[in-house]
Amino acid sequence: MSLEQPHFPHQLEGKALWQWRQQALRQAETKGIPPAEVDWLLQGLCQVDRLALSLGTLAEQFAISSAVSFQELQELWQKRVGDRVPVQHLVGATPWRNFTLAVSPAVLIPRPETELLIDLAGALVSDHPQGRQLAQGIWVDMGTGSGAIALGLATAFPEARIIATDISAAALAIAQQNAQANALGDRIEFRQGAWFEPLHDLTGQLAGVVSNPPYIPTEIVSTLQPEVARHEPHLALDGGDDGLDALRHLVTAAPQFLRDGGLWMVEHMAGQAEAVAQLLQAPQTYGAISIHADLAGIDRFVTAQQLGRRLPQENTAWMLK
Repeated sequence: MSLEQPHFPHQLEGKALWQWRQQALRQAETKGIPPAEVDWLLQGLCQVDRLALSLGTLAEQFAISSAVSFQELQELWQKRVGDRVPVQHLVGATPWRNFTLAVSPAVLIPRPETELLIDLAGALVSDHPQGRQLAQGIWVDMGTGSGAIALGLATAFPEARIIATDISAAALAIAQQNAQANALGDRIEFRQGAWFEPLHDLTGQLAGVVSNPPYIPTEIVSTLQPEVARHEPHLALDGGDDGLDALRHLVTAAPQFLRDGGLWMVEHMAGQAEAVAQLLQAPQTYGAISIHADLAGIDRFVTAQQLGRRLPQENTAWMLK
């Protein structure tokens, strides 16, 4: 699945493009930018393939179709180098799982680590005694941003009802665009509002709540890489004084909306796992509280299950670890 191909009204000389690429690669190395981003920009804006770039045959091509003029290409690269604009914003898209997702300064650029939330959801449902019911239930991506998690859930659970919420209308517009572009527009319902606010009609009905919420402590946000601090929405980054404001709300509000045995899943900052787990233990409404590492071995996710308060006590033992 991918976004619609951009219009390519310009023709660029292959030799000139190749020479620019060599210069940009040297500049990237000098400025501490991954050199691969030069080719990312070229492939995102011009009709060039990876083989032509790696073999150097680009220089032998007379005309390369491009979405931008040669001058515009140079100006965009200078924005990357000088203003530290993320290459994803320059191209307007980023890969995530098997999708190509539109991104803009209105949404957090989805990270590869977040892909594991979808795999975790699939594994937890597969091992769950009520797995089939959950797989056909209602799942909510809280604070959807680009819509990445919602799209992932829609493919992981083809029989489920997927809802994506966000307080930002601009973010929801990007998420809806991504759903349509990836042929999932009819699978995902979009609702605007803060966290559970737009879900008042779903009390006790949710099979799963999944979120990559703001979790960076306020004082740290401005010290992040300039690509993040300057160009990504602080609304999606700033988690309050200790970074846990949104996570606290998700812990305390979710029990009202989750069905018995429903899943609660979040991504968090490195070093926050134990704090999030303790938040989940306090209300005594969650069981099977688990911490999960990302591919680098860093604790990155916490999951839990809504305790079946209407079930006999002996039948809830399977939920506790």
